[in-house]
Amino acid sequence: MITGEIKSQVDRIWEAFWTGGISNPLTVIEQFTYLLFLRRLDEVQLREEAKINLIGGELKNPSYTPEQAIFRWSKFSELDPESMFALFTQPQAKIDNLTVFEHMKQLGERKKEADSPEVGIFAQFMQGATFMIQTPRLLDQVVQMIAAIKMDDRDTKGDLYEYLLSKIATAKLNGQFRTPRHIIRMMVEMMQPTQTDTICDPSCGSAGFLVGAGEYIHTHHKDWFHDKTFNAHYNQDMFTGIEFDQTMLRIGAMNLQLHGIESPKLIAKDALSEANADQRELYSLILANPPFKGSLDYDSVESSLLNTVKTKKTELLFLALILRMLKIGGRCAVIVPDGVLFGAFNAHKQLREQLLAHNKLDAVISMPSGVFKPYAGVSTAVLIFTKTGSADTDNVWFYDMQADGYSLDDKRAVVSEDNIPDIISRFKTRLDANSAEVTRTRTEQSFFVPYAEIKANDWDLSINRYRQVVYETVEHAKPADIIAQIEKLDAERTQALTVLKGLLNA
Repeated sequence: MITGEIKSQVDRIWEAFWTGGISNPLTVIEQFTYLLFLRRLDEVQLREEAKINLIGGELKNPSYTPEQAIFRWSKFSELDPESMFALFTQPQAKIDNLTVFEHMKQLGERKKEADSPEVGIFAQFMQGATFMIQTPRLLDQVVQMIAAIKMDDRDTKGDLYEYLLSKIATAKLNGQFRTPRHIIRMMVEMMQPTQTDTICDPSCGSAGFLVGAGEYIHTHHKDWFHDKTFNAHYNQDMFTGIEFDQTMLRIGAMNLQLHGIESPKLIAKDALSEANADQRELYSLILANPPFKGSLDYDSVESSLLNTVKTKKTELLFLALILRMLKIGGRCAVIVPDGVLFGAFNAHKQLREQLLAHNKLDAVISMPSGVFKPYAGVSTAVLIFTKTGSADTDNVWFYDMQADGYSLDDKRAVVSEDNIPDIISRFKTRLDANSAEVTRTRTEQSFFVPYAEIKANDWDLSINRYRQVVYETVEHAKPADIIAQIEKLDAERTQALTVLKGLLNA
């Protein structure tokens, strides 16, 4: 768990960027990430050099040659601010006319097939990266602050980066919202990743869902890591993220690596385009929060998605994409805007029918509109379904989340009311023979609705369509009695005025 000291250190670094003229939250995180990567490059090589000094051998494919030693974090961080800044901004004639930053960018090509995967995955997405720290003073400030942070273990490094990412909570990026981490944990807990799962997020952003799945495994199944086969699967094949934004890919790559996922598959593509047409029936678990309210031209959308649902709406196209990407038997937990649940357009109905009549819709968890505040008040829901390719929906479990542990205003302060533990518990036991869910009425927060009833309601998945509201009987007094009470009060008022007048005339 991140300590108050580390939070304070990160806060000071953030403040240094802002006072130094870099105020865009995403730019701050990107520049911070570059410097973290430079520290990591040096630490990896120092570790390998120490190993060779102990047991002998030769350092293979180093990030830094002896001639490039001055580009190493442990070297340049000890320089005065002007000399350090010059290494970042002025090509060094003795070192192939490179700067520290340009050398880092070139590592991507050299490391794609390298023996050092923990270096390679981030470096592969350095194309287009720009160094934006403008003064020696700011660079020195940030470098010295980062150097002072102790990042000795996976938990500390991962928590530090998550805390850093939390600072973009007020930034809406291209219509995408950073998914609250407690909502990610809820979805992962419900899906319970298995030892053999192949997990994908088709709009991965900062890779929060992939990190969440990895943390679930570390928390609940540490013994799995004793198996060499699983270790290889975890570090190479288990996690895939798709993202078209290079900046977010770099941030996502660093997030995954700092959480101990060394070689995830990160795909730099537009998930809905023809370029992504090869992503078919590859994954056993998909966790996602796709962009809402986007609209694309038909020409820019991969044709098979339009065959599933004829629409330009990104939230519907992503659901069609997920169905295409899942293996038969694959599961999905995905956040959708409320309009997907009850939209009256043909595309909405067509997509809902696909989920219910041709696959297995397991659950609909309606979330309050405040979940994505302070940057959006959109109402959302979590859909959980299994790709079966046949009519396997029997009963759909609905839950009306009314509280998520935080206030539903812009402050999002911690509160005691939290339905998430109840949601996880009830979802996991809902199908048990002795489950109380079977007998719950529709006046409660969770209940089942039969497939036939949903079909009869034009595939409507809004919980308000099926929930029953209990109205309390309120007895009102008869009009004659109300009039009598008014007359009595009026008489008392008249009497009081008479007494008051008498006192004044006395």
